Amino acid sequence: MSAQTEIITFGCRLNAYESEVMRARAGDLADTVIVNTCAVTAEAERQARQAIRKARRRRPDARIIVTGCAAQIDPEAYAAMPEVDQVLGNAEKLRLDEFIGGARVQVNDIAAVRETAGHLIAGFDGRARAFVQVQNGCDHRCTFCIIPRGRGPNRSVPMGEVAAEIRRLVAAGFNEAVLTGVDIASYGADLPGRPTLGQLVRRLLAAVPELARLRLSSLDPAAIDPDLLRAIAEEERLMPHLHFSLQAGDDMILKRMKRRHNHAQAVAVCAQVRRLRPDVAFGADLIAGFPTETEAMFARTLDLVADCGLTFLHVFPYSPRPGTPAARMPQVAPATRKARAARLRAAGEDALARFLTQRVGGAAAVLVERGAEGRTEHFAPIRLRAPAAPGSVVGARVTGRDGMTLLGEAA
Repeated sequence: MSAQTEIITFGCRLNAYESEVMRARAGDLADTVIVNTCAVTAEAERQARQAIRKARRRRPDARIIVTGCAAQIDPEAYAAMPEVDQVLGNAEKLRLDEFIGGARVQVNDIAAVRETAGHLIAGFDGRARAFVQVQNGCDHRCTFCIIPRGRGPNRSVPMGEVAAEIRRLVAAGFNEAVLTGVDIASYGADLPGRPTLGQLVRRLLAAVPELARLRLSSLDPAAIDPDLLRAIAEEERLMPHLHFSLQAGDDMILKRMKRRHNHAQAVAVCAQVRRLRPDVAFGADLIAGFPTETEAMFARTLDLVADCGLTFLHVFPYSPRPGTPAARMPQVAPATRKARAARLRAAGEDALARFLTQRVGGAAAVLVERGAEGRTEHFAPIRLRAPAAPGSVVGARVTGRDGMTLLGEAA
């Protein structure tokens, strides 16, 4: 791809992966800016629109292409922006060369798409770890979520194709791969034999013994299968860091969200995993100020941080998405949503500080990202005394912490 081509990515790891697919497959698109949008929150869309306007000011003669979930859900809104030259849907963006120069708006009926979700690529621009798409779409209908309209139904990549891609990435020098998708815990439900995510993990680790580290993206706690629990207990190369899509801690709010777990079940899953892998670290997505949430209900979500032993929080103030059931429910005042999100983030910062302090004096295996900075097996940020090769895994001793970053030196 030409040095003149720029990709601006918003949102999840799956979007990051797909940006790399575009980078590898697009060919030479001279003087082009591609904005890969996210529709999870109104703020994500606002930032995308702002980036489009800035891109036009920076590069007045460039071709600006908008794609991603926000473009898939509301293509006409982006086509109406004077800065935008073309809008592509989530399927079209992965076959960019077929659609450039065609109709100004190309958006498929994604609900009907059943094509393979995986796309083999050569590498990842400037990244130490590689993302591997194993699944796309979602069959669930959480009341706050618009993403199924942008991604379509659940569809999985056959295990053999995933293993082949990881072998290619390892051969290209990657030591860590991250399995990603929209709802990876539903992996395999659409494949012959209905293989589970846990079976995929175990097969990958057996089939690619040279892969040093395997990591999972966000998981639904209601869909943790026995094979995944076994892998967590037995496979050292599966990193001891799990990120759960918990969203809330109050049972009534979870019911109104149409989530498939309650507070007690979330706590039980975390306790079970911790028994199997005592050194595990947990992250979680949490929404503050969901419609009808009272102060007492919010307190149950705050309780969840301690009850589950959460370390890394990804907090969203609730953002109403037009067309979702939650947008029609009685809304919490925006100022209250913002204040509750701040309280949740503060609880997360306290939990992370305690976790990092506990790591001081211990050993860590660090995937170096750039210079002397990297991530431990628990995904904790760490800064080494001396730089190392990006992408390498370095054994280190943790000597202290600086704010929310560990300090270490090579062992």
